[in-house]
Amino acid sequence: MTRVALTEVTSEPGVVIEPPRGVFHLDVKSIWQYRVLLYFLIWRDLKVRYKQTVIGIGWAIIQPLVSMLIFTVIFGYFAKLPSDGLPYPIFAYTALLPWNYFASALHRCSVSIVGDAHLVTKVYFPRLILPIAGTISGLVDFSISFILLIGMMLWYGVFPTWSALTIPIFLMFALGTALAIGLWLAALNVRYRDVGYTIPFLVQVWMFLSPIVYPVTIIPEKYQLLYRLNPMVGVIEGFRWALLGKGNPSPWLMAVSAAVISVFFAAGLLFFKKMEQTFADIV
Repeated sequence: MTRVALTEVTSEPGVVIEPPRGVFHLDVKSIWQYRVLLYFLIWRDLKVRYKQTVIGIGWAIIQPLVSMLIFTVIFGYFAKLPSDGLPYPIFAYTALLPWNYFASALHRCSVSIVGDAHLVTKVYFPRLILPIAGTISGLVDFSISFILLIGMMLWYGVFPTWSALTIPIFLMFALGTALAIGLWLAALNVRYRDVGYTIPFLVQVWMFLSPIVYPVTIIPEKYQLLYRLNPMVGVIEGFRWALLGKGNPSPWLMAVSAAVISVFFAAGLLFFKKMEQTFADIV
């Protein structure tokens, strides 16, 4: 809850608005109270992203499509990596769909506080709204890219089953991962601006540690548990299982991914709230 105190600096009473100072005082209720602001931040992000572009929202299709073509030629045709018996283009695109959402959501979440410094320094609102808006706005691009995936599935004669209804669960895993890591990076980026330069490198390394261009089955069994500490492994494997019917995500391994996301999110949320008190001073 926001603290409001009266001051007598001048002859007339004034109002000083300060964020809660308790680290464990998360004040989640205020996010709902500022839901209209959250909506407008998401809408603003969508408009600014494709403003004065020729192709516009078509970039949501072009980016994963070009990546899929490059991966197909290099890793599917030349390197001949296995694809679980699936045509390599659809094998790669099904993984790129959640990955591109995660990567873009992580970037927008990480730079959200610095990018809206003019709001942070002038008016009070729950700062947590900014990284949340950054992760949610990418769902529009995901939805458009998903339409292309459905067309590719029909082209290759791959038809979804009832397991496709679990897609929102795996999508929430990707959103939770982006927000959990993004909260850490958003808070650190306010104080250390070189964090912004490390994000592309982090995403690039993380991509090759995730089963995008190769199947999970090529990882030796003794390293499987360690490998699945990467939450995006469960997300990508879940997408391929739900849409293409390949693989069978183990419930307990998915529970490991959920536990990792929960731990990082809880710690990131506490760290963000602790750093929030200094945002307006140093941003």
